Amino acid sequence: MADVLVPTLDHLKHAYAVTSAATQETPLLESAALAREMGAARVFVKPESLQWAGSFKVRGAYWRLKQLSADAAKKGVVAYSSGNFAQGLAAAGQALGIPVTIVMPIDAPAAKRDATAGYGARVVLTDHGDRAREEVAAAKAREIAETEHLTLLHPFDDPEIVAGQAGAGLEALDQLAAKKVHADLVFCSVGGGGLIGGVSLAFHYLSPKTEIIAVEPEGFNGMGSSLAHGAIETMPIGPKSICDGLMARKPGEAPFAAVSAAGVRGVTVDDQSVRRAMKIAFERMKLVLEPSGAASLAALLGGKVDVAGKTVLVVATGGNVSLADFISHMNDGRI
Repeated sequence: MADVLVPTLDHLKHAYAVTSAATQETPLLESAALAREMGAARVFVKPESLQWAGSFKVRGAYWRLKQLSADAAKKGVVAYSSGNFAQGLAAAGQALGIPVTIVMPIDAPAAKRDATAGYGARVVLTDHGDRAREEVAAAKAREIAETEHLTLLHPFDDPEIVAGQAGAGLEALDQLAAKKVHADLVFCSVGGGGLIGGVSLAFHYLSPKTEIIAVEPEGFNGMGSSLAHGAIETMPIGPKSICDGLMARKPGEAPFAAVSAAGVRGVTVDDQSVRRAMKIAFERMKLVLEPSGAASLAALLGGKVDVAGKTVLVVATGGNVSLADFISHMNDGRI
């Protein structure tokens, strides 16, 4: 891990200055009702679901594309993604005039496939069968990169992706400071770790007393397990989660280096608690969250961490869910 770049604060700030010109500032919403229910001093939710392309992913994608040489940008890029990075990269590519090819598992939500194509990206689907879907999609992306001479981008295991995603954390810190508030706890969901890598570094540098909680679906807690054992671990293939964007079997080296430097601990959530969080976000805060985007809120509501008397920030990471799928999740869980 010693050879993996951990972005400095100056690096994060430079990335944020560049990406801010192409992204929008998502609000910092306070919920007195959630604070009362959980016994917290204050609860804030940062809905990255309201970001361009429906999630935080456009931040890292835009910054990574800005690092390409002129020749590489002209040829284009290829990446694999189950949906949110696909949309973020496609939107960033469209904004910068860079051709984007996305390899997606065949079981990725149709709404995410359609939105990715809607941003002008070429979408290639892979059928993974009994194999880990990210492994099959990654192999196809590598094949396309080699045969078509495209730049292969990783959806999360890249220090520049980590640096770009840190914008969500820096923005939240600015918003908290404007309210003269210090966050004691931050809940942030984890797939491969690109977002929590950036967010944890932002708070590590600027608010070191803040504790960062990595939230993962049960059975896909590669980051939490890796942090507990001090080395990257791969989770076995098991049952699916409704959190399709958080089903990475292990964290990336770049995000793991970042969270290790920042000091993070992990918790897990089950599907039912995620459904409940989606319902509460919709009813109480008027936010439409996809399952992956609601996982961090599920950890708070599930009492996974003692928040009594503390000021809490929840990063709600995405809202890319169709109406039909949203209703289905509510019905499946009898919420």
